[in-house]
Amino acid sequence: MKLVIAGVGVVAVLGGGSAIAAASAAPSGVSVTTGATADLSTATASSTTTAKITRKQAIAIAKKRVPGARVTEVEREWEHGYHTWKIELHKGAWEYDVYVAVSNGRIIKFKQKHDD
Repeated sequence: MKLVIAGVGVVAVLGGGSAIAAASAAPSGVSVTTGATADLSTATASSTTTAKITRKQAIAIAKKRVPGARVTEVEREWEHGYHTWKIELHKGAWEYDVYVAVSNGRIIKFKQKHDD
């Protein structure tokens, strides 16, 4: 099994003690094919991966949902069957929890409560 970690413009594939990184200008949520890569454990590979939402991108998505709020906490969680970024924000007397799917950047859950 391979763990896929994607960042802005970079796709890294980790597995079996090997690490391969390929530059990619693909936008979030778009499949990326890295043709000129080599798997160090087998000496040949062509990897197709899906771009993932980074911490920075998840924060931008949450701040777009709650304009003017400040980020107070960011965590990785499992929510409603999705790996998510949980972004906690504060604005005025309100606290917001925005759950952003790591796989596609969709807001999975949104909570708002009065901050006492």
